[in-house]
Amino acid sequence: MKQKYLFTALFFAVTPLAQAATDSLDEVVVTATRMPQPLDKTIADTTVLNEQDIRNSGATDVPTLLRSLAGVEVAQSGGLGAQSGIFMRGTNSNQVLVLIDGVRVDSATTGSTALEHIMLDSIERIEVVRGNVSSLYGSEAIGGVIQLFTKHGTGAPALNASAGLGSYGTQRLSAGVSGEVNDTSFNVNAGRVKTDGVSAINPLLAPGTNTNPNNNGYDNNTVNAQIKHTINADHALSASVFSTRGNTSFDNPYNPAVTDVNNTVESIDKYSLASDDQLTNIWHSQVRLAQGVDDSHTYLNGALAYRYRTQNNQLAWQNNFKIADGQQLSLATEHLGQSVNSDTMYTQVKRNVNSVLGGYTGDYGAQQIQLNLRQDDYSDFGTANTGLLGYGLAFADNWRATATVSSAFKAPTFNDMYYPLTFGYQGNPNLKPERSHNREAGLHYAANGQHVDAVYFDNRISDLIANNAGFTTVVNINQAQITGQELSYAGDFGDSHLKASATFQDPRDVGTNAVLLRRAREFASVAATHDFAAWNLGAEVRYSGARQDANYYTYPSTAVTLPGYSLLNLTSSYSIDKHFSLNARVDNLFNRNYSEVYSYNTLGRTLFVGLSYR
Repeated sequence: MKQKYLFTALFFAVTPLAQAATDSLDEVVVTATRMPQPLDKTIADTTVLNEQDIRNSGATDVPTLLRSLAGVEVAQSGGLGAQSGIFMRGTNSNQVLVLIDGVRVDSATTGSTALEHIMLDSIERIEVVRGNVSSLYGSEAIGGVIQLFTKHGTGAPALNASAGLGSYGTQRLSAGVSGEVNDTSFNVNAGRVKTDGVSAINPLLAPGTNTNPNNNGYDNNTVNAQIKHTINADHALSASVFSTRGNTSFDNPYNPAVTDVNNTVESIDKYSLASDDQLTNIWHSQVRLAQGVDDSHTYLNGALAYRYRTQNNQLAWQNNFKIADGQQLSLATEHLGQSVNSDTMYTQVKRNVNSVLGGYTGDYGAQQIQLNLRQDDYSDFGTANTGLLGYGLAFADNWRATATVSSAFKAPTFNDMYYPLTFGYQGNPNLKPERSHNREAGLHYAANGQHVDAVYFDNRISDLIANNAGFTTVVNINQAQITGQELSYAGDFGDSHLKASATFQDPRDVGTNAVLLRRAREFASVAATHDFAAWNLGAEVRYSGARQDANYYTYPSTAVTLPGYSLLNLTSSYSIDKHFSLNARVDNLFNRNYSEVYSYNTLGRTLFVGLSYR
């Protein structure tokens, strides 16, 4: 406890005294309210990673970039491309909603999104909203929302390209063209990432298994395209396509032969058409028709073993009204059609969701108000009603307090409800959705290039879906309570820049009082960069405390503790001229041996060097 309070004190000690620098809080965000809003006016706890942040990080994929954020943990079962679990504020990975340009791309069978297959070459911006926001987006948003915005065209048409090599046989290539011609903007880019990886499972921790000792590599191909035509000042049409295909080699410890080769080919696709129309001076309308697809095929020695394809067909009509200076009203209706195509014979393969929602934001000088209400009507289990009430108050000089109360839900997956009878196990069509109620309070400081955010949260989740005592089906039985603090700091000191975050949380199963698996009670990161003429040099220290996990190689499974760890990562970039730049990233400089999932290896020291043209 002493360490916790010392860390808190250090965060607030750095607030006041630094030379003035550009204030990044003038950015406009949309995810926190579904309406454009200045970042410094948001009540929901929101983080923005812009194009410059992504470029400076030198990271290859989305999970690597997210690891340094307050409240966000990643548990990956192997190297690049291996299955990743994203835990936001201690919630499960299927209780975090991921959107690509506002479109769902999650699996209806697992309930989660395969973020490990989304490379950063096609991503321009990421907005992360922590806390219950089902009243904005519906199911899955118990822990929050991660919205990825793909690249679009601006300015004169121009080419861009990058190439790089790294440890473990890693290769990275990307190329694209983007820009504007008259009233039409466009972007087309493609990328490829390939790595030899490491052997995923540590046989010393999985005794008696037939793990193939070969390295488990990964191969990814991504294409992103967008076009937008501005008809006039009030009307625009746009279309976009995003497709990423990852081929992951993995170890299956239950294979009968040590030489067996296992791999999964998974595609994440997004297609979208939208019409944006300023119908009157106060009324903006958007109609969007979209489809999100998760298509997974798993192979054993080159032969198809099983396949799962989710298709999310989405139609949304959103209307934003500026009803007075500083006041906005949003009214929307949505339709979601989910379908599953698989060699597993689910007892039901389709469902429809019809939703209506309304939102209000008011800026009354020193005070801000946010109100959201939503109803989702599912064809299989009925309705789910959610809401959010938020309040912000500016006081003293440069200080602001915020508070929210909200509710959220997660719909049962097709695996939960409709899995067929197999070896004495089957889904439960009578399941109810998981429910959540969240309270949080925040204190924020922003002045002279210094930003400090401290947030307390209390999230209580009921009707959690879990296996019954006989492991014959799933039932609504568990409850969880997750309380904690998030602390974030960002500061500019001339040519030096500092960012830090720390999370202290207590994610527990109410029935057993056990800490939820693979979640640390404390984790933190500190990153510093400095500009030297054409150079930018940076270092990041990332720390995670001990986590609980389970050894599933025993029956029944036994509890294990994953030790805490600290990692040092380095970044550098050099601008050769206005078009060419070199960048390098070193992860795990001291080659620490650690694990995020029991028995699964992580990468040791890695080096990546790349050349970019813009």
